[in-house]
Amino acid sequence: MGDIADIFKAYDIRGKVGTELTEALTQRIGTSFAAWLPAAGPVVVGHDMRPDSRQLADALAAGVTAAGRDVIDIGMVTSDMAVFGVTYFQAAGAAIITASHNPGEYNGIKLFDNTPKTIGLDQGLAAVRDGALAADAPTPATQAGSSTQEDLVDPWVEYCLSFVDISKFKPVNIAIDCGNGMAGVVLEKLLPRLPFATEKLYIDPDGTFPNHEANPQKLETLKDLQATVQAKDCYLGVAFDGDGDRMAMIDENGQPITGSEMMSLLATKYVKTPSPSFVYEVRTSRTVVKRLEANGFTGIRSKAGRSNIGEVMREHNAVFGGETTGHFFFKDYWSNDSGMLSMLVALEEIFTQDRPVSEMISAAHTTSPMIPETNFEVADPKAMLQKVSEAFGEYEQDWLDGLSVSLPSGSFNLRASNTEPVMRLNAEASDENALAELVDKVKSLI
Repeated sequence: MGDIADIFKAYDIRGKVGTELTEALTQRIGTSFAAWLPAAGPVVVGHDMRPDSRQLADALAAGVTAAGRDVIDIGMVTSDMAVFGVTYFQAAGAAIITASHNPGEYNGIKLFDNTPKTIGLDQGLAAVRDGALAADAPTPATQAGSSTQEDLVDPWVEYCLSFVDISKFKPVNIAIDCGNGMAGVVLEKLLPRLPFATEKLYIDPDGTFPNHEANPQKLETLKDLQATVQAKDCYLGVAFDGDGDRMAMIDENGQPITGSEMMSLLATKYVKTPSPSFVYEVRTSRTVVKRLEANGFTGIRSKAGRSNIGEVMREHNAVFGGETTGHFFFKDYWSNDSGMLSMLVALEEIFTQDRPVSEMISAAHTTSPMIPETNFEVADPKAMLQKVSEAFGEYEQDWLDGLSVSLPSGSFNLRASNTEPVMRLNAEASDENALAELVDKVKSLI
């Protein structure tokens, strides 16, 4: 199948437009996806704000209709809206053209079935890939499908408002940075329904990303949000990624709330659920996991990745799940992730207390000292992981997702990225000195 098969990643499809992800290939992906989908019915097709996304969406829709299925074109939307659209329209599945936070020269496709769940390589994307890259072009259906346009923003806003009790919300001032991504399309209609005031940064969708990369996991992308929160005396700040399915927050001092801390905060909404269980991945703070388990949750460990966490949640009927990168999953949202729902649930929990956000986090949700996720380019990842494993051979280890090592004073996980050609290191320890010593040792081996 050649190198082009590499654009089919663990959870979605991503490649450079024109050289890797072309309109012709996208059309074949549409046909293969339509043929693969197990359920009968139409396919929801949407796209983000990148300059070439509309054309790619049209190409994908052409592939779907060529396979004999109808298309419901929902236009420019967030990824979580596409998930919602599957159930709202009782569709067989959905496809959205987006490369999330990747730079502007990239684009991609996220796929969902009728349940609706993410279609990663282990859930069917490998079969879609094989069909799209087969030597023989797919045979068109005897009767082509049709395409209709639908506006999903208003129904999605109503759904989001039903997810929380907005009577708990307070008339404070918050700052929101959309990074010129897709969240702005929803917020323009959602925010007037909420009681707080907002300082809006880069809310207009622009796929050239003129201000900064739409990736709140990178701390440098939060600088403008931090400055606004402090200059305008905001209660907190919120940042979204490019396609709106990830959300991050900073407190009133401009300090980022980590993914593990946000997981702890969001889980609070569900602590009174009968026998609550939550899914976390290998990079999650052990301190947070132990605290949630002490509060009555059953923790279930998973590989990192949207499709993996959703699958484990469904298998165990978990009420909540989280990934340290800012993907947060809700059983009531069909075990999927949503940036908009995450923001609203977090605000609902924050507004239950009359104290600054920083105090709330430090009192009940903080982690032990951790490093920001650190990336390394490694020529031979397998050999390097084995080398690190041998160096820490006296300690507890597992290989659920990369290499995880537990020491008396801390822990770390080292794994290959599923979306980029790098190794990722996450580490936590009982104090800053122990953390520095642990990280220095791992780095010296890399």
